[in-house]
Amino acid sequence: MHFIFSNEVVLLFDFWSVHSPAGMALSVLVVLFLAVLYESIKVGKAKLLYWAVVSMSIPASQLTEETDQDSSGSDSPPVSTTRLRWLFCHFGQSVIHVLQVVIGYFMMLAVMSYNTWIFFGVILGSAVGYYLAYPLLSMV
Repeated sequence: MHFIFSNEVVLLFDFWSVHSPAGMALSVLVVLFLAVLYESIKVGKAKLLYWAVVSMSIPASQLTEETDQDSSGSDSPPVSTTRLRWLFCHFGQSVIHVLQVVIGYFMMLAVMSYNTWIFFGVILGSAVGYYLAYPLLSMV
């Protein structure tokens, strides 16, 4: 297989059949948007993990210990509440990860059409997405 410059391609599904330059331009924009979304989700997931770890006010070593009745009056929340918050954060990150994997596979399958325009759309979208999302990560 080799990459070709063509205005005709079937992307991902049979109904996404491109037969014109305008359709190819629109398809490249859609794939570019998917790549930007992928990079944004990747950075957002890292930022969410950081916030989840910072929001836990007790050390991770205490997550495995059982709480006493006396510890409920202290400044730190009970371990059971912290575990519940951590479970919700972990579930949210798992859902975001599944979304990221699905979008990544869609982009991979689009590139496997071996259309050069689509390939350039994915590459440019990844670069633009990283460029736009990276400052958000550094603000953490």
